[in-house]
Amino acid sequence: MTPASAADPKRWWALAVIALAQLMVILDGTIVNIALPSAQRALGMPDADRQWVITAYTLAFGGLLLLGGRIADLVGRKRAFVIGLAGFAVASALGGAAAGPGTLFAARALQGAFAAVLAPSALSLLTTTFTDPRERAKAFGVYGALAGGGSGAGLLVGGLLTEYLNWRWCLYVNVPVALAALIGAQVFLRDRSGRRGGHLDVPGVLLGSGGLVALVYGFSEAGPRGWTSPWVAAPLMAGVILLAAFVWWQHRAAGPLLPLRIFRDRSRAGAFATMGLATIGMFGVFLFLTYYFQAVLGYPPVRTGLAFMPVSVGIVIGATQIAARLLPRTAPHTLMASGMVLAAAGMVLLSRLTVHAQYVPHVLPGLLLVGLGMGLTFMPVYATATVGVPTQDTGAASAALTTVQQIGASLGTALLNTIATGATGRHRRADSGTALAEAMVHGFSVAYWCSAGVLLLAALVAALTVRRGKPSQAGSKPSA
Repeated sequence: MTPASAADPKRWWALAVIALAQLMVILDGTIVNIALPSAQRALGMPDADRQWVITAYTLAFGGLLLLGGRIADLVGRKRAFVIGLAGFAVASALGGAAAGPGTLFAARALQGAFAAVLAPSALSLLTTTFTDPRERAKAFGVYGALAGGGSGAGLLVGGLLTEYLNWRWCLYVNVPVALAALIGAQVFLRDRSGRRGGHLDVPGVLLGSGGLVALVYGFSEAGPRGWTSPWVAAPLMAGVILLAAFVWWQHRAAGPLLPLRIFRDRSRAGAFATMGLATIGMFGVFLFLTYYFQAVLGYPPVRTGLAFMPVSVGIVIGATQIAARLLPRTAPHTLMASGMVLAAAGMVLLSRLTVHAQYVPHVLPGLLLVGLGMGLTFMPVYATATVGVPTQDTGAASAALTTVQQIGASLGTALLNTIATGATGRHRRADSGTALAEAMVHGFSVAYWCSAGVLLLAALVAALTVRRGKPSQAGSKPSA
């Protein structure tokens, strides 16, 4: 055991606090999905505006992550963690008490903004708290399980709260969770203060956050409007231009928002690419199976949430019981590539679903394979992407990884939804007698095949780019 780990006897309690906060952030990405129809009726929300309950959160979260990561580096990770928790609790209470759509949209945007401060600081604290390889593997196993399985758990919790209480509790539930984490943070978390003399890269904030917001918005609008709509093409083009300018500026800035030296190591860059491709492919499961369970099989909200649980269970087992045990003596790229191949196999099984499929023999095997594969992948990705980063850059590196995950989710949702919708329309035009449910399932099947292809590409990227050894320190010469 390393001295750093031995000097902090409260490190496992610290892991519990960090995990609780991370779970809250991940849950809120999906917990309101099933509650959305109830909230829409209660607040008199027009159909055209309901997407903003989801989009306001993802825009603020995805667009401000780089800023949140650098704030953690400048003011200190523990302080940023506490600020994020407190702000998230206040925003959640505001949203739960909303009397109209505008207040709810604003509260969701505030949630996303404080989550953008909370998530990078949580991952940074985990990186600096656990330095022993075996302990680090266990800690990142827990973190990877929550990061991957939290979305599925959010659907279940949202269904339970909506059906047995009301939709407002999907927001109120964050308040006691955040307060518990705040108390735990004061007792168990240890961290050095922020960088002295550091300053915020204001041009970098404007270019980076603006580019990310434009990209996330463009991807979120692609589904309802189509890729050729000016409301999609213009934000995507603006996002690409702003991010290109952001990269140019980061090469020249004295105190860059995102130090590009982080990406010079091949293994770290490969882990980032693997995460992006994995989240693009993974979100087909949550997007299409939600419709499949409710619109095709007729499941109520709680049963729909329960139907997703095998994905979360598979991720937990894959991350904590398999990957965490194997990583200290197994090359990270082996776990990542194997996980992506398993997840791709699960997508292929899901592509064979029909309108008359039964859950246990037809749906369950695919969900378990996807969950196990994601658990095997996420855990070594988080560990590889953050190890070896200088202490002053851990917030920026953590924010960059979470940004890649968020952008991948937004792109995957928009891209796969477009593919599925187009395949459904073509199938109905080719056979006018085809029922809508059959055409929908056909569209989902085509999208699942595309997801499988993306996941296999992720396996190839991991196998070719991630080396056996740990990444070198950013800015230093990579190890052979």
